[in-house]
Amino acid sequence: MLTDEVIAKVATRAKELAAHSWEFGTAAEALLELENPELSVFHKHAFSHGKIASEVDNRCQSLKYVAQHIQIDGSKTLCADDTGVADPASLGVSAILLGQRHPEYLAAAQRQVRYLLEEAPRYGETAISHRKDVEEVWADFIYMIPPFLAFYAVAVDDINVMEAAVAQCEAYYKELAQKDESGPDHGLWHHIAGPKHDDPGYWSTGNGWVAAGLTRVLATLMSWESTRGSGFEGVVSLKRMIRDLIDGVVTTDLHRHEEELLPNYLYAKDDEPWFGDVAGTALLTSAVYRMMRLDYEHFRRYRQWADRKSKAVFSCVDLESGIARPTVDSLKHAQREPLMTGNPEAQSFVVLMWAAMRDFYFTQEEC
Repeated sequence: MLTDEVIAKVATRAKELAAHSWEFGTAAEALLELENPELSVFHKHAFSHGKIASEVDNRCQSLKYVAQHIQIDGSKTLCADDTGVADPASLGVSAILLGQRHPEYLAAAQRQVRYLLEEAPRYGETAISHRKDVEEVWADFIYMIPPFLAFYAVAVDDINVMEAAVAQCEAYYKELAQKDESGPDHGLWHHIAGPKHDDPGYWSTGNGWVAAGLTRVLATLMSWESTRGSGFEGVVSLKRMIRDLIDGVVTTDLHRHEEELLPNYLYAKDDEPWFGDVAGTALLTSAVYRMMRLDYEHFRRYRQWADRKSKAVFSCVDLESGIARPTVDSLKHAQREPLMTGNPEAQSFVVLMWAAMRDFYFTQEEC
C-alpha cells in the first residue's frame, strides 16, 4: 500500500490535471473520501439523526478546492457545459456540503436538481440523457447524477428524489447492461448507446463509473433512516446490479489470479489485445472494497482479486511524481496507445481505491 506521502502526491496531481467538470467533481469526491471520511456516505454515521453533516469544517480541502468550480450565479447547472447534462452534476455532493455554511451553494444544487428532473432531455421515457446535443446514455452517467440525487434526497428529506435516483440507475441498467446469462460477459455494461457516439464495448473505466456510482447510491440508501432496514426495493436492486457487474469483470479477467491491470476494454474480441489500464482497474477495485464493507457476506469472495488488483495499481504509481500510468486517455477512449503523462480521472481513481482499501482494512470501527 502506498504511503500517506505518496498518495498525497497522487491527489495533488489529480487536482492539477483536472480541466473538465466531471474531473473537478471526481477529484473533490476523492479528496473527501481521503481526508474527510466522516463527511462521506461510506462513513458508519453518515447521516446522524437522518440528516447530512451540518458542521462542515471550513478547512476541508476537498470543498476549498471545488468551490471555485461551482457556479452560484443563478445558472441552471453547477458548472458550465455546452454539451453535457450529467457531468456538471458530479459537483453536486460538494455543493450540498458547501451549502451547509453558504446557502448560495445549496441553492445552486437545488437548481441543478430541478433542471435534471424537469428539463433535461430524456433517452426513451425515463433515462435522463447524458448529453444535451444528442440523446444518449453513457455508463459514466451513473457516477455523476444518481449519487447526487440520492445525497440531495437526504439533505432535503425527500423520498421522491431518492426514488428518482434509483429509477435512473434502473433505467440505465435496462439500456446498457448485458443481461444474457449464457455468456461470461453477463453483468458487464456497454459504454454508450445512442446515434452519435455509440460504443457497445465494455470499457473498463465505464464499468468502473457504474460500479462506483451504484455503490455510492447504495451506501446512501443503507445509511439513511428513511430507507435503511425498511425493505426499500432499491437496496436489493442495486446490490444485484453491482454483484452482476463485478462477477462479469472477474469472470472475464484473463489475469484474475495475477497482479496485473485490467485491459482498457473488458472481454474484447479484437485481434489486437488492449493495454492494461490503471484507471478502470483502480475504480473497479475501489468499488469492491466499498462493497465488502457494505455487504461482506456476498462480496468477500472478491477479496483476493481486489488485493491483487490494488497491488498492480500501486506498482504503477511513480513514487516521486505521484503520476499513475499507463492509463487510457479518457477523451480518446478507443485509442490504442496508453497515456503515460497522467490522466486526472486515473489519479482520482487511485485515491478512491486507496481510501476504500484503508477504510476496509484499517478503520473498521470508525467508518
